[in-house]
Amino acid sequence: MQPRPPRKPRADVIRNRSAILDTARRHFQKHGVHTSLEAVAKDAGVGPGTLYRHFPTREALLAAVLHLHAQNLAARHEELTRTADPQRALQQWLLALEDYLSTFNGLPEPLLTAARASEPDNPLTHPCDQLISMTDNFLRAAQQTGHARADIHSRDLFMAASAVAWIRGTGCADPANLTGLRTLIESGYLSPAGAAAG
Repeated sequence: MQPRPPRKPRADVIRNRSAILDTARRHFQKHGVHTSLEAVAKDAGVGPGTLYRHFPTREALLAAVLHLHAQNLAARHEELTRTADPQRALQQWLLALEDYLSTFNGLPEPLLTAARASEPDNPLTHPCDQLISMTDNFLRAAQQTGHARADIHSRDLFMAASAVAWIRGTGCADPANLTGLRTLIESGYLSPAGAAAG
């Protein structure tokens, strides 16, 4: 006997999932990543049980919403891989990463937790690993051309970008402060030759 093809999800299941994701995105944008999931369920027109059947944890819901936002970052990554100057490509990638990590207020905290713990069961671990791997592409190119220090790791830069994104989210730094922080980070990862070229 041939195995039966997998059953397609029911229309109401697909509709509920879509409604939850759209509502969660709006709540995360308005209230940050610690928004009430009960309020998300209510505004999506479903019960809490339905929300948790689709997304058992806050991290699972956040990971699914972030996946919807990842296309722009992936396009930016692709664009920057064609940049002839590895130092500039790394600099611009870190800015793009910072913007992505600022998508929702409070986002850096759960992502840094997932990156630090490397828990395979945490739905945010895989997205973090992907971001670190994408960062590594630019860092290695800058290291190979002597623009970045050999002892710097992509996880270091991911955490640095997360820190700046977190500070942005608190609203306690003005644009000049943020520029200064980025300059400090850049002076830390650039090699003497890269700093001279900059």
